[in-house]
Amino acid sequence: MGFWIFLLIMNMLIPITMIVFGKMFLNHVPKQINMAFGYRTNMSMKNQDTWEFAHKYCGKIWYICGLILLPLSIIPMFFVINSTEDTVGTLSGIICAIQLVFLIGTIFPTEMALKKTFDKNGRRR
Repeated sequence: MGFWIFLLIMNMLIPITMIVFGKMFLNHVPKQINMAFGYRTNMSMKNQDTWEFAHKYCGKIWYICGLILLPLSIIPMFFVINSTEDTVGTLSGIICAIQLVFLIGTIFPTEMALKKTFDKNGRRR
């Protein structure tokens, strides 16, 4: 049971991180473009306008995805509550892989929105 609880908590980390950082990016964009913290791609770092746009856009997606993924990550764990450690571990790995697809997948709509809103030099269209 302890292993199950541990993996349940671990499965909640990515959605909670998405919720927290999504909310943070929506309300408090990092003030300066930097290489240490934030949504950092070539396009998002063109200028302050692209930087702020990317954070707000990605933050909204992360927040919504995190809210959806959190219950979808917890519920399946209850189906394996009395199963073997292998079964619980396998399900947790699958859940984590799916979460990572959503976490990394947010790059694509954010970059598409940046390219739709800004030209290649970072000027609004």
